[in-house]
Amino acid sequence: MSVEQQAKRSVTVIGLGPMGQAMARAFLDAGYAVTVWNRTAARADELVARGAQAAPSAEAAVAANELVVLSLTDYDAVFTVLESVEPALKGKVVANLSSDTPGRAREAARWLAERGAGHLTGGVQVPPSGIGSPESSTFYSGPVELFRRHRAALEVLTGADYRGDDPGLAQLYYQIQMDLFWSSMVGYLHATAVAEANGITAEEFLPYALPTASLLPRMIEFYAPRITAGDHRGDVDRLTMALASIEHVQHTAEDSGVDGALPALLAEAVRRVVADGDGAASLSTLVGRFRRA
Repeated sequence: MSVEQQAKRSVTVIGLGPMGQAMARAFLDAGYAVTVWNRTAARADELVARGAQAAPSAEAAVAANELVVLSLTDYDAVFTVLESVEPALKGKVVANLSSDTPGRAREAARWLAERGAGHLTGGVQVPPSGIGSPESSTFYSGPVELFRRHRAALEVLTGADYRGDDPGLAQLYYQIQMDLFWSSMVGYLHATAVAEANGITAEEFLPYALPTASLLPRMIEFYAPRITAGDHRGDVDRLTMALASIEHVQHTAEDSGVDGALPALLAEAVRRVVADGDGAASLSTLVGRFRRA
C-alpha cells in the first residue's frame, strides 16, 4: 500500500462522547488507523484497547492525520479546540460533524481557510447506534473536491448526502430536520401527558398515537407542492377550523391539570393570521407568516 493510500486509511477523531466513540469504533472496525483525543482522557481507554492511538494533546491528534473528524457539542467547543491547535492546521481537512447553526458553519469554514485548512460541514441524521450503517445518512457541504477525496472514509460512518459547496447547507438541512423532529416529539409527549393525567397509559395510547402520527407523511406530501406553488386554498382545511381544534386541545390539557402552554403557543400563531383576515385559508399559509416573522 502506498503512503498516499495509507493516509486515506487513517483518521483522527476529536470528541469522544457517545457519538465520537461510535465513529471511532466504526473506523477501527473498517481497518483504519485511528488517532483519538478527548479533553477527558479516560474516554479513550476502550478505544485504545481496541487499537486506537490516544494522542497526548489535541494538537498532536490534528498533526497525526490529514482527515480530522470533530464530534463536539457545538461550535463554541469546536473553536476552543481549533484555536488551541492552530499551528497544526495547515493542509488538514476538518470534517466537522458537530451541531450548530449554518452561520457558525460558514464562520468555521472561513476561519480554517484563512489558516490553510479545509472544512467539510456534516449533519448526522442518526443517533450513535446508527453509526457504521450504510442505511444511515449524514448531510455534507463544503468544497466538492474535499468531499470526493474523503468520501470513502466518511461513508464508513454513514451514507453521505452531499448538498453543495456552501458550508452552511449541511447544517441547514440538519436543523430543518430537527425542527420537524423535536416539534413532533414534543407534541407526542404532551399528548401522552394528557392521556396519563386521565388514567390512560402510554402503552394504551400507543395504538391510537401511531395512526395519527402516520398521517404526517401523507400530509407533508400533499402540502409540499402546494406550498412551493403558493397555493394556500382552504379547500381541504381552514385556519378557523384549526384554531378551534387547537383551542379544544389547550382547554382539555388545562382541565386535566396539564400545562397548556404548548397548544396555547400554537393557537396564538394561528389566531394572529385569522385576526388578519386569513381565516378561510389553509393552515399552510403559516409558512409565509413564519417567514415574515
